[in-house]
Amino acid sequence: MPCLTEWKKGFSLCPLSRHTVTMTHSKPLRRGWTTGACATAAAKAAGIGLLTGDIPQTVCIHLPRGECPSFAIEHARHSADWAEAAVRKDAGDDPDVTHGALVFVRVARGRAGIGFHAGEGVGTVTKPGLPIPAGEPAINPVPRQMISGVLRELAVQANAPPDFDVTISIPGGQELAAKTWNPRLGIEGGLSILGTTGIVRPFSCAAWIASIHRGIDVARAAGLTHVAACTGSTSERAVQKQYGLSDHAMLDMGDFVGGTLKYLRRHPIPALTIGGGLAKLLKLGQGAVDLHSGRSQVDFVRLSTELGHDLSTCNSVLEAYTNLGQPLVTHIAISAQHSAVRLLAGAPVSVNVCVVDRAGQIIGHAE
Repeated sequence: MPCLTEWKKGFSLCPLSRHTVTMTHSKPLRRGWTTGACATAAAKAAGIGLLTGDIPQTVCIHLPRGECPSFAIEHARHSADWAEAAVRKDAGDDPDVTHGALVFVRVARGRAGIGFHAGEGVGTVTKPGLPIPAGEPAINPVPRQMISGVLRELAVQANAPPDFDVTISIPGGQELAAKTWNPRLGIEGGLSILGTTGIVRPFSCAAWIASIHRGIDVARAAGLTHVAACTGSTSERAVQKQYGLSDHAMLDMGDFVGGTLKYLRRHPIPALTIGGGLAKLLKLGQGAVDLHSGRSQVDFVRLSTELGHDLSTCNSVLEAYTNLGQPLVTHIAISAQHSAVRLLAGAPVSVNVCVVDRAGQIIGHAE
């Protein structure tokens, strides 16, 4: 289910991107295609060119859930031993950092089976914990399966051996990757070729939560014993400095505290620090698992009862803080810690909470 309705103003994270974008929509949002789907289409066109000497202007591919979209080929060239084609990434109405990028695939005759290589702008995995082993190009399993299936099918049709070398390139991809989580996940040199369904669904939570999960996987594989999950860049900087944590220990949780804690419940790391501002951590303390302002609100009547101080007329948590001061901060830290422990449901994870103000100062703890 999408995080936001397709008719409202909302926030979204680009797939594997660390930047939030605000957009207003008055009509249903248009879906797009993953880099994996684009690479598969380009690989099919290049494979046809290699085996027949003629690269088509459009190709259709079969996606994992049975859909058969058509892709225009924007670049085509070939020789006797290789062919190359490119598809322009169309992310629909999703604010994807790779929207508009050209995905090039060169298919060359190989020696044994199908091998994958990272060209310009495609990263290489350098750390364990991801679906692809360290040292391999950052081309995820489903895109590999889709491309391999297309090329094997073409080889059968041409009565040719299914032996190919596949090189994927995205010009400018290294610069784009700096805007994503790839450096933190240990993917160096460029972007990842992603996608499990082939479809980009606008304003979906799935890509962000999946990236949090991959961050936990990488931290566990690296043997880290302390990670931090923060709601934004201000709290992240404060917490990282406070504990001297590496970039790989920082989980860009955003509003998705539920998705973070439920995954840690199944894949525990010994110590977790949660960092955030007053309002978001108060919502966690009141039981919210999605901290977005459009999907959870602070209950000031409940807060008044808990603190024995009338805050029911407050318009914001900041106003309540102005009225009550440090006792409110302490209550927020402790209640957020208790909620997090409840969501971890007995998993061997110790939790502490840092409350961070807008200036980036830690103003409260629950150790």
